[in-house]
Amino acid sequence: MRIVVNVNEEDYEVDVQPSTSLNEVLREQIGITSVKKGCDSGGCGVCTVLLDNKQIYSCMTPSWRASNKKVLTVDGLSKANELHPLQQGFVKRSASQCGFCVPAMLLVAKEILDESLDPTEHQIRDALCGVLCRCTSYASYIRAIMDVAADRRESEG
Repeated sequence: MRIVVNVNEEDYEVDVQPSTSLNEVLREQIGITSVKKGCDSGGCGVCTVLLDNKQIYSCMTPSWRASNKKVLTVDGLSKANELHPLQQGFVKRSASQCGFCVPAMLLVAKEILDESLDPTEHQIRDALCGVLCRCTSYASYIRAIMDVAADRRESEG
């Protein structure tokens, strides 16, 4: 079947089988390799993308579910060669080690901040628990997200 999926504000028309995952479409057909392929069973979360602004595991999502919907990957966060405030916050807090989970962490963080300008540490921890990071304790991610939230409150306040 042929579907149209909007990825990072650009439409792509792709041929898929009913069993083709969104991860396969993003990586193999569209060429977006920032969307990682980890466990392929929803256990690690490194394949996380936002589908209509809600986080999903792209390895577990049939591609046809993204038909005529908006998919955001980490590549769509920055605009005009300027890093998104979350990306800047992660750099400032040295929140990444190997970088494998960072795209998913950034997208989860975006969803958190889209839902609340003042998330609690518990809410952030709860949201991040779906993405496995083997390099760090998550403390730098949490601090970076809290810092960006504080900056947004201050600028909007």
